[in-house]
Amino acid sequence: MYRLNKYLADCGVGSRRECDALIKDGFVKVNGKVAVLGQTVSENDKITVKDKRVGDKQKLYYLMLHKPKGCVTTVKDDLGRKTVMDFIDLKARLYPVGRLDYDTEGLLILTNDGDLSNRLTHPRNEINKTYVCRVSGILKESERIQMERGVLIDGVKTAPAKVKILEQDQHHTRCEVIIHEGRNHQVRKMFEAVGKEVEFLKRVAIGDLRLGGLKRGEYRFLNELEIDYLKKM
Repeated sequence: MYRLNKYLADCGVGSRRECDALIKDGFVKVNGKVAVLGQTVSENDKITVKDKRVGDKQKLYYLMLHKPKGCVTTVKDDLGRKTVMDFIDLKARLYPVGRLDYDTEGLLILTNDGDLSNRLTHPRNEINKTYVCRVSGILKESERIQMERGVLIDGVKTAPAKVKILEQDQHHTRCEVIIHEGRNHQVRKMFEAVGKEVEFLKRVAIGDLRLGGLKRGEYRFLNELEIDYLKKM
């Protein structure tokens, strides 16, 4: 037996939260009767969403892509730009989890597991994302501390972060930045707030899951230990 919302999520209908909303609004029926929240079902039940039969549970895929710069984190782009899906040759309906900016490269997870995607992107879970970057000029200690304590972006102060200087010379500073928020262009705007321009930005980890030696534009399937780790975050 399965909880109805999980069964629908595993069938690709949406995240559990989205499936709960469909159930609550009366769009889901089990054996011809309007379903209720918390209901359990079996694979032998006839389940419909908006009067359309929901098929067998789909196979779930979990991929890690090293997104290169110069492509958008979306399934389709109205402007005709290259998307992250152009690097995936798997015949399955996948979606990127979160996003990386057009000019940012690094670790991106793609999956058809709506429940996991919701878990990894929901702000309340405060999942750390680690970036390495090169910025113009010398990052002063006072500026580093200011970034860690929070800076104003569009009038709203950022949450505490970790900023570590890896190396620097008179022209550039290389840093590691760890944040758990997912605001638009956040790392770049954090440096802008202290007068620095980001010249290169790469996400190298989500939690303890690291990009490793995966080359730009390459992807691999996550192993069972990595999938279990993400589900417990």
